[in-house]
Amino acid sequence: MSELMQLNIGPQHPSTHGVLRLKVKVEGEIIREVEPVIGYLHRNAEKLCEMTYYCDNLVYFDRMDYVASMNMEAGYLEAAEKLLGIPPPERAIYIRTIMNELSRIASHLVWAGAFGLDLGMLTPFFYCFVQREKILRIFTEACGSRQETNYFSIGGVYQDLTPEIVDHVKAFITEFPRKLEEIYNLFAKNDVFIQRTKGIGYLSPEVAIQYGVTGPILRASGVPYDVRKAEPYLLYDRVNFDIPVSKKGDSLARFLVRFEEMRQSIRILGQIIDKIPEGPFFNPKAKKPLMIRLRGDGEVYARTESSKGEFGVYIVGDGGVKPYRVHVRSPAFKNLSILPVLAKDQMIADLISISGSIDLVFGEIDR
Repeated sequence: MSELMQLNIGPQHPSTHGVLRLKVKVEGEIIREVEPVIGYLHRNAEKLCEMTYYCDNLVYFDRMDYVASMNMEAGYLEAAEKLLGIPPPERAIYIRTIMNELSRIASHLVWAGAFGLDLGMLTPFFYCFVQREKILRIFTEACGSRQETNYFSIGGVYQDLTPEIVDHVKAFITEFPRKLEEIYNLFAKNDVFIQRTKGIGYLSPEVAIQYGVTGPILRASGVPYDVRKAEPYLLYDRVNFDIPVSKKGDSLARFLVRFEEMRQSIRILGQIIDKIPEGPFFNPKAKKPLMIRLRGDGEVYARTESSKGEFGVYIVGDGGVKPYRVHVRSPAFKNLSILPVLAKDQMIADLISISGSIDLVFGEIDR
């Protein structure tokens, strides 16, 4: 047996999708061991939430999975509103569902564009970001911010949707399916892309469940688990959509599942965009001047389906205006744990394809 060589990839490597360091032991060009090293982006968000009013903690959640901030906000509010006893009105529920699915699409587009760059494909990156920009413009119209939106609020949303914003959403869901197929074909009809993903980084459903993997990675291994179906929230028990599943379990399957998820998100948006009810967009109990006085007592756990998988938020209240304890179940952190299994005995050149297929965002992993 030849001597193992240790290589360091990252934490400044563009294809680690953030400040991830991979300590890789190779035998020739074959990976024998991978150790992910995290913590370079640690910002102590959970502890900061315990020092801040309930209504102000959304800014920390925005900056966890910063490419899907609306999904993060929804996860926090599912827990906080249960604890505080301030449910959002019907109009706000519709708005949140629309923004959640737009955020999911935007996140998957960032992933697809970056994944293409990882594998030497420049063109899909621009195609993906052109479409993502249309979503970010909708976000800007709705709340004045492109990425860290801080749009949802306890008991509703900060600003109502105007008819013009609704028209822009309708235009997007009309045009996007054709653009999505163009992007899909840029990948699917590229022989190099297929060779670098098909059969690479296989994950069995049994191992995925053992490691707590969720989201597109779990569904790409044949497990049809989606929080929107398993424990519906917002409007997900009132719309029809399918859970994309593949039994292949490789990097190509994870690509296919995410693209089908974008198609299903458009399907969801099409069912609700014309049905937004009239009425208030926030609960009167949560008027802005009173929000700092909101008091929570007890403990609650809520889970939602972010673009990365099951996003869980645990909050303990002691009767004060600030939470006593906040803890997050990060799907990206769980998904990262599977990397040593996926990469073992693979070629060193395939490590980038495998890690890229996981969709890592370190604002959420390190928190």
